[in-house]
Amino acid sequence: MKKVLVCGAGGFIGTHLVSSLVSRGCYVIGADLKRPEFSETQAHEFHIIDLRDANAVEALITSDIEEIYQLAADMGGAGYIFTGENDADVMHNSATINLNVLNEMVKKGVKRVFYSSSACMYPSHNQEDPSNPLLSEDSAYPANPDSEYGWEKLFSERLYMAYARNYGIVSRIARFHNIFGPLGSYNNGKEKAPAALCRKVALSSGEVEIWGPGNQTRSFLFIDECVEGIHRIMDSDYDKPLNLGSERMISINDLAYLIANISRKNIYIKNVPGPVGVMGRTSHNDLIEKVLGWRPDENLEHGLEKTYEWIASQLAGE
Repeated sequence: MKKVLVCGAGGFIGTHLVSSLVSRGCYVIGADLKRPEFSETQAHEFHIIDLRDANAVEALITSDIEEIYQLAADMGGAGYIFTGENDADVMHNSATINLNVLNEMVKKGVKRVFYSSSACMYPSHNQEDPSNPLLSEDSAYPANPDSEYGWEKLFSERLYMAYARNYGIVSRIARFHNIFGPLGSYNNGKEKAPAALCRKVALSSGEVEIWGPGNQTRSFLFIDECVEGIHRIMDSDYDKPLNLGSERMISINDLAYLIANISRKNIYIKNVPGPVGVMGRTSHNDLIEKVLGWRPDENLEHGLEKTYEWIASQLAGE
């Protein structure tokens, strides 16, 4: 069995990725500060460790590991990333994790790694028009991310590519665009828009509050398509960052109405002041289709139905 390590295996994407790797016949070692919150891990081994601790990472990474999937990061939704209150921790924690993982890979001779970057590394000036954001891979420079989270992601992309050049590591990088689905945060202050709005609609008797004007746009990729994309990128010979997201843009107000329709509720929206981030963001998928001969499915309704059903069931059990 191929032995693989998933860092961040207690998180939303990590939980789903672990299950998928197990189903593909891998021996999976999971590592995180915590176990998955909403399900049992499928990992063969699960280590509760702080990946910021170099000694812990030294003990975790062994020479018989064939692949590492590095998803661990200090992150969250707009309420966590865009207030400015968590900037130092976000940058320090995530950069330290990536440095520790790469240093141990070199020491132990582990040669293959997947790194999860983010669309937040794209220049903010290309995302001011809600109707026409520019997020093709070649638009990353000159750099001007809208958050320190984005700056750290951009730095770490370059870090992984530098280690690949200098130490013979096979590095694969995906820029995630708003991944959502069941088993993700929905009420802890780090949830993304789809989960937050599913929660708000499920609990609403009519009014739903939305931060900002509501015309800010995003695209959202269902977790199953994200995991499929990770496998395809990891199996490819392309060594530069690739977008992994949906091209289907929707305003946050319209996203709320779509969820309300799924829930069979009538709602009215109250737009209130709050952290918003950029005004427009969507994945640009020409390059991933050219490189992989594949682009993600964009059935937003299917993903929202699954997510709303799961969050509603969680709320019912509280």
